[in-house]
This record gives sequence, C-alpha cells and structure tokens, in this order.
Amino acid sequence: MEDALRFLSERPDAKVVAGGTDLVVQMRMGKLKPAAVADIRGIRELRGIRDSGDYLEIGALTTIEEVRESSLVKRFAPPLWEAAQEFATWQIRNMGTVGGNLCNASPAADTAPPLIVLDAKVRTANPGGGRTMHLEEFFKGPGETVLERGELLTHILIPKPGDSAGYSFQRLGRRTAHILSIVSAAAAVGVEDGRISWVRVALGSVAPTPVRARSVEGELIGKAPRSETIRSASEKVLNDIKPISDVRASAEYRRAMSIVLVRRVLEKAVRRAGA
Repeated sequence: MEDALRFLSERPDAKVVAGGTDLVVQMRMGKLKPAAVADIRGIRELRGIRDSGDYLEIGALTTIEEVRESSLVKRFAPPLWEAAQEFATWQIRNMGTVGGNLCNASPAADTAPPLIVLDAKVRTANPGGGRTMHLEEFFKGPGETVLERGELLTHILIPKPGDSAGYSFQRLGRRTAHILSIVSAAAAVGVEDGRISWVRVALGSVAPTPVRARSVEGELIGKAPRSETIRSASEKVLNDIKPISDVRASAEYRRAMSIVLVRRVLEKAVRRAGA
C-alpha cells in the first residue's frame, strides 16, 4: 500500500488498474494514453468481505463475482447482492472489482444505486492518512470522483440494516445482463407503526452521476405504504433526474422508465419490510 501511494503521489499522470475491464479497453481504443499504470491487484489488504460489527466491510479489490457469491452480502446488503446477480458476464465479474466500478464513475455503474440506498461510506488512503465519506459525496461527474493525487479507494463500509427495513434493486437493459443499464433503481424503506419512517431511493443512467431521488423520498415519509401513495410519489422522480439520449435509449424513454422502476423497487421494498 505504501509503495502504491508513493508511486501515485509522484506520478500524477499515472492510472490505477485493478480488474482493467474498462481502463484496458479505453487504452486499446486510444481514448486514454497514461504515461504509467499502477497495478494494485496484489495489495491483499484491499480484498475481502468482512463483518466488522456495525458494518459490512468490502475491500475495494473484491471482485463482483465474490460479491455475488457472498452470504454476508446477501444478508446485510441485499440490493448490492441483487445487482451482482445481473452484472455483466462471468468473465467480467471475475475480473471487475467493486472499487473499480465506483472509481470509474460511470453514471450507469450498477453497484452505485444499491450502495447509496444502503447509506454506504467509502474509505480512502493517501500519503497523509485518509478520509471517510458517504458514497453520494464521492462522484463529481461522468468519469470523475473526488479522489485526489496519490489517493486510493480502499474499502466500502455498509451499515447493517434494521429489522424493519426492506430493500430492492432493478435494472432495465436490452438484455437481462451483459450490457450497461438503460435505467437502474434501488430503494430502501423502513416501516414503523404502519407508516414509512425513512426511505432512500437512488437511480443510475439518468443523470451525470448516480442520483438520489429526494423528491420521491419527501413524498413518502410519514405516510402509509399504499400502492396509490407509492405510484403518486414515483412520478416525482422527474424532479431529480436529467437523462440524456444516447445509443441505448432516448431521454424521454428514460424519464418514463424511471417512474416505472422507482414504483417497482418501492413496492418490493415495502413488501420485504413486512408492510
């Protein structure tokens, strides 16, 4: 770790490679031409999934396939586990890492919405120590994070869910897996005394970064989790997203499907919360 941080602080033009499922592709296409590449795959302390008491701790070099097969993730981070079930191909899942998927900062990163609704934090390391922040604060724009020169993402910290919580993740693509999402959505809901006590909704592929649907959340707090209430609140997602048209879908289609997916993940999360 010390060697990697020192190398990156001395070489601001260097790129970090872990699984390489995006970086290597861009280098081969000539989109990126870094003067140096730091291969961090051998740093053992950045691997693994651990129960650390109040948190589920996932090392940044943990592969998507390891997340997919983890009973700890399935138990304590169910929407992340659901996202991993539909993530790309077997070959990509065995190379691609959770940290790489986040640091790539694609608006379509399927690990981001589940981790945001799980209220996850990320921990970084730099030559002067490190810092911890909520994942929502990590993204600055397409392909851009808050990581500074000589800084590495090291771990993802996920608070353990309460007994009254329900979670869900869904994605929409031209196929179930293998390709980038047209829209993805995740929801987390807490229900107490027949009312929604807290809720988090996040989406991918509909804004420059993974985005939190706070307008939807505000409509649901304190209300009974009825279908008509959820349906009405889901339409508020249009206040939170800024989709674009590209080769995968039009902005209009993304807006329409955002409403549909938000409703679906909320309804499933509510059912899983026992309400």
